[in-house]
Order: sequence, then C-alpha cells, then structure tokens
Amino acid sequence: MQGQTMPSDYQRIERAIHWIANNTGAQPELGDLARFLALSPYHTQRLFSRWAGVSPKQFLQYLTVNHAKQLLDESHSVLSASLEAGLSSPARLHDQMISIEAVTPGEYKRGGEGLKIAYGFHDTPFGGCLLATTPRGICHLAFTDSLDRHEAVQQLAARWPNAQLCEAPSETDPLVKKAFDLGENRGRELKLLVKGTNFQVKVWKALLAIPPGCAQSYREVAQRIGSPRAARAVGTANTNNAIAYLIPCHRVIRGSGIIGEYRWGSDRKRAMLAWEAGHSRPLHHN
Repeated sequence: MQGQTMPSDYQRIERAIHWIANNTGAQPELGDLARFLALSPYHTQRLFSRWAGVSPKQFLQYLTVNHAKQLLDESHSVLSASLEAGLSSPARLHDQMISIEAVTPGEYKRGGEGLKIAYGFHDTPFGGCLLATTPRGICHLAFTDSLDRHEAVQQLAARWPNAQLCEAPSETDPLVKKAFDLGENRGRELKLLVKGTNFQVKVWKALLAIPPGCAQSYREVAQRIGSPRAARAVGTANTNNAIAYLIPCHRVIRGSGIIGEYRWGSDRKRAMLAWEAGHSRPLHHN
C-alpha cells in the first residue's frame, strides 16, 4: 500500500484515463495531459511514475487497442506454457495464492443464515472499497466511489440477506493490504467464499488462472471451461462477480482489443490493466 497518496492519485489517474481514451487519435503529449490535470509536466510525470510504475508515455501505450491485442497474443502463450508446466491452476493467482470455496446449494438457498460477516471501508490503488469477510474467507469486495456507505452496505446485505453483518475495519484492513500490496504482503494466502451458480463458479475459478499483466478474451475463457459457445454467458458471470480484483474479471477483454464494460467502470478496468502491466512487466523507460 502507498499510504495517504493513493486515493487522490487514483482520482487524478481515472480522470486522465477517461481523457486519454477520448483523445487517443491525437496521441497526446505529456504537456497536453498536464494541462488537462492542471499540473506541471514534472508533477504529471511523478504522479504516473508513483502510481503506475511507468511514465505517462508508457502508460498511454498500455491503454491502446494495439497493446490490448498484443497482450492477448502474449498472454495466450504465457498461460499455455504455465498450465502445461503445472504452474497455474484455478487455486493460484500468480505469486499470490487464492483459494476459492463455493457455498453449497443449501447455503445458497438460505442466503447466509448463521454466517457472520465483518466488513470495512478502505482505500485502495483504485479508489475506495467495501471489503467483507467471513470465517471461511472474503465474500465481497466492491468499489464504492459512486455509492454512499449506507448504499454499499445495503448491496452487501442484499447478497447475503440472512447473514449477521458487523462493521469491523480492524478485521478487514489486513486483508485489503494483502489484496493490493506489491511488497511484503505479496504471496500470502487469501481465501474467498463465493455465492453463484455452478457455471459462474466455474468461470470465476478459470479467471484465477490469469496472472497479473495478462488477459484473455471472453471466447478464450469459454473455451478454457469447456463451453466454447458460452462467451456471452462468461460476460454475464463477470458482471455477477462480487469480489472485485481478486477474482480478476478485469483481465477479460474483447478479442478485438476493446477493453469493454466493467461492473465498476470501464475507466477503472483500464486503470487496473495498465497498473498491472506497469508493475509486472514495464516497457523500456522513456
């Protein structure tokens, strides 16, 4: 985690991404972006380097359709090699271990009856979030920028209507640090508890095999789970994913290279992909 700088950094980054996405044809320079953000070129350069791990010029490259197509091509070979070597599975997310457990059909029907859920609001590199956890693992991670806290908790309660909810940020803070930190907490195990149909759970497990800095198309995910004609249903499963970032539906993009829609905003999806690219395999510095 990067302390107090992240929320304000991300708000500027999100504005920048939206502006860049609307001006890609003009290939904006550092000075153009700095004027839009009302910062000096020096501070714009520092902002991107601190948050994204790369320069604004490199960051712009990560947001292009051509880079997205290249990412799909490169990821295909990376994933094929790692799966053949046994280095990745539905229980592993690159360096960080993610184990996923689905509720039983009976538990699904009972809506979390008898389950205690602790939740807290926290800052992340991608804005504010609500994270909720149970003794069996994290059950909810949602970005909350467009909601007030009451609405965010209501959405959690609607998903687990019969569970006992308790605000306990001291319990959820260590989990947020593990989820987003690239330093000392990286590689520590996180457990997830999910609630979905058999097909949705199958999709979510497949997404855990996509490492940071990689991406797959909806069609490729459908093929990977043995349902090659279910690309649209894969998109629906992504929409119903209630554990943002950790179940990385942001790493699924269209085969054309278009980033596509995202439950927590397409600009945030672009930010996640560029942030992961910058931290996992940066281009040569400019």
